[in-house]
Amino acid sequence: MRHTIPKIMLDRVSLPESAAVADSDAVPESETKMQAAGVRVTYGEKVALSGISMEIPARKVTALIGASGCGKSTFLRCLNRMNDIIEGCRVTGQITLDGQDVQDPDLDVAMLRSRVGMVFQKPNPFPKSIFENVAYGPRIHGLFDHKEDLERIVLTSLERAGLLNEVKDRLDEPGTSLSGGQQQRLCIARTIAVNPEVILMDEPCSALDPIATARIEDLIDELKSNYTIIIVTHSMQQAARVSQFSGFFHLGELVEFDSTEAIFTNPSDTRTKNYVTGRFG
Repeated sequence: MRHTIPKIMLDRVSLPESAAVADSDAVPESETKMQAAGVRVTYGEKVALSGISMEIPARKVTALIGASGCGKSTFLRCLNRMNDIIEGCRVTGQITLDGQDVQDPDLDVAMLRSRVGMVFQKPNPFPKSIFENVAYGPRIHGLFDHKEDLERIVLTSLERAGLLNEVKDRLDEPGTSLSGGQQQRLCIARTIAVNPEVILMDEPCSALDPIATARIEDLIDELKSNYTIIIVTHSMQQAARVSQFSGFFHLGELVEFDSTEAIFTNPSDTRTKNYVTGRFG
């Protein structure tokens, strides 16, 4: 079925009330959205992470930095239990989302992943139309009652992802027909269509050119007023541009976690200083 969205609906695209954040309701600096305490990850006999503890603030961007293989992506995957699908991977310690233990065996993992969405390193649109890429999550989670509700969710998500104006006349074209940067924004739209609370981003710009990277970074800055964002990045410049808090990982340990300004201008650990100044890593 061809999706032709009436112009009046395009004119009325707006954020759902539950996602809108008024300036007067700004989240206090101290509010914690997720917390890790003594997280340890092993693959068989190999220790990938050892004793990771941090508090991730709500509606801020937290960057995880460090050299390749330091454990930052492994930690990111712990936050929505993506490591569950890796054979031989064992996670111990505690991770909470709004105080709820995400490791609880009785927890609905599908529901957790709708609350804690993920955007991967390489854009991975489904082999479906642009519309159906975004509609997929709301369909499987039953988030709408009528066709018009689904169309509004799709349009709002594309608008939030900064993509609507570019694709509003192409909604039935394959998602794979878009450019790399557009595909990544489509994946972000697909993630936020289920109204998550946290968005995990695993090096979302590493496969993109500088112009597309700048668009994604601008989008991250806009999204942080509505979502808690945790980004793994190999680029210290990107971490400095987009994040308010940063954690430096080294050889499976969290060496230091602080405001991004402190990490880059006045780190408390010599290893952090050596990394951010380019002496190693």
